[in-house]
Amino acid sequence: MKKVILITIITLISSYLYSQESYQAAEYTSPNTGLTLKYRYLTPQKTKSGKKYPLVIFLHGSGERGSDNQAQLFHGSGMFLNPVNREKYPAYVLFPQCPQEFSGAYERGKLETLDPHRMPENPPLQPIMQAVMDLINSYIAKEDVDSRRVYIIGLSMGGMATFDLVIRFPETFAAAIPICGSVNPTRLSAAKDVHFRIFHGDADKSVPVEGSREAYKALKAAGADVEYIEFAGCTHNSWNPAFNYPDFMKWLFKQRSH
Repeated sequence: MKKVILITIITLISSYLYSQESYQAAEYTSPNTGLTLKYRYLTPQKTKSGKKYPLVIFLHGSGERGSDNQAQLFHGSGMFLNPVNREKYPAYVLFPQCPQEFSGAYERGKLETLDPHRMPENPPLQPIMQAVMDLINSYIAKEDVDSRRVYIIGLSMGGMATFDLVIRFPETFAAAIPICGSVNPTRLSAAKDVHFRIFHGDADKSVPVEGSREAYKALKAAGADVEYIEFAGCTHNSWNPAFNYPDFMKWLFKQRSH
């Protein structure tokens, strides 16, 4: 067992180091907030004139906050560098990094509970989320980005931010994959036209699994195209089995806005 864990850790670190070399570093200053957002990006490996490509946004967890413009690549970035995936699913991929002083979709230190029914029903849009949205719009404005195929993925803090952005800007996103996140379910009817795949582990002690269960129920009741996958015995790191879910990439890249 220890050998398996060691191999897994070595694989993760190797993937992370490779991602640092492969993703380009950039900064973006939001015209609406003045915040400068550090991010990493990947472009389609081969492009054809006149062809449009999907845009994928990945929002990391609280442990990857900072200003090094590297830590946000630790989880998930390797999926898009996989040679098969790069060939089969060419896309623009963005990994913005949340500064330490922010907590994604909620004001730092003000979120008292992750119990979905007690979470804020109408939280103010956080400046960092506005900055992320401005970054997204700057890429949508590119001639070769397909505005009908904009996808957002997030884990933990980033899963909550994923819910938040698709609720506020549902017309922007074709699909959302929130992993081990939470949100007040009364907010979700606004996102009923977005395609959802939600993942969570039933043994999560950091973000209660009820966050995803209740989100699924609310979206289903609103008539959304939503699927919920729960991993038995899995703790907070449900992103690992989620990223390895058999048709993770296939499902994502077939989605289009209505």
